[in-house]
Amino acid sequence: MTTNAIPMRSLLNGRMKLPVLGFGGAPLGGLLRANDNAAAAEMMARTWGHGYTYYDTAPFYGFGRSERAVGDALRGKNYILSTKVGRLLRPGMHTDPGAMGWPDPLPFTPEYDYGYDAIMRSYEDSLQRLGLDRIDILFVHDIGEFTHTAEDNANHLKVLRDGGYRALDELRRSGAIRAIGLGVNETAVCREALKFGDWDMFLLAGRYTLLEQMALDDLLPECLATETSVVIGGPYNSGALVGGDTWNYSSIPTEVADKLQQLRACARRHDVSLPAAALQFPLAHKAVVSVIPGLRDSNELTQTLQWTSEKISAAFWRDLRELGLLHETAPTPENNPYKDA
Repeated sequence: MTTNAIPMRSLLNGRMKLPVLGFGGAPLGGLLRANDNAAAAEMMARTWGHGYTYYDTAPFYGFGRSERAVGDALRGKNYILSTKVGRLLRPGMHTDPGAMGWPDPLPFTPEYDYGYDAIMRSYEDSLQRLGLDRIDILFVHDIGEFTHTAEDNANHLKVLRDGGYRALDELRRSGAIRAIGLGVNETAVCREALKFGDWDMFLLAGRYTLLEQMALDDLLPECLATETSVVIGGPYNSGALVGGDTWNYSSIPTEVADKLQQLRACARRHDVSLPAAALQFPLAHKAVVSVIPGLRDSNELTQTLQWTSEKISAAFWRDLRELGLLHETAPTPENNPYKDA
């Protein structure tokens, strides 16, 4: 890809456009293993040369480390940036950050707070950590029972509904940000949020992939009906679709391993890279505007660009459907969405 070659798609509500390929910033925070910061900086510089303009990050990623790295890379550029709210970073190292997935974080402790004041504070804190004067999109991070107990989540949702949403809407109405949404790993909380908010998009990690398509039964039709777009994070299901040994941040269960084996066999028959299919598949759905795989270094960037450039035959998608490996209503890309969107 050359500079500015990544196609753009409009949100369903028309409020803005996003590139179909974006940058997922969790690995920049040192997710599961510490980063080589020099290698990460080199990779970030290369993304811009390959046409990237949309970057996603969060305070939680390395407890500020990812936001700092993203801000350093984007300063002075015409970027599109999303970060997240729902956690404040308090001074002082967490007692066991490695257990939370961050073995080398900055010396802060995250604290959940989805209220009005906390969201305003989080937005301002992120601008400071980024060293930037603009954030385009704010996602409410990790609300839902995937992260919280049912009781705690009910309380968090009430706080968001009664106060936090008002903060987000005020920031959007004032022009400080352009769009709002949730950044989560589950569909149920997105469906609940649609009952009380005018959301521009949901960042959905891992729930609409080659391995999982149950969102077609409820969330995705509801998104179309409400003109709420979807950004797909975690397109590889925590690495399972690129040969890793984790799914949903834990070991791969037997039924998922069986489906993976069938997907790999079908990909081999058609001479298709399974990660390429994983990146291209979600964009066939009308609600999906962007896919944002996480990147850690230049090798991962090179692989991603190769997979987005790969041509996949219609016969491969037909074979997946005939084998029952796709949801019966799942749309498939007729052309490469990174080339023809």
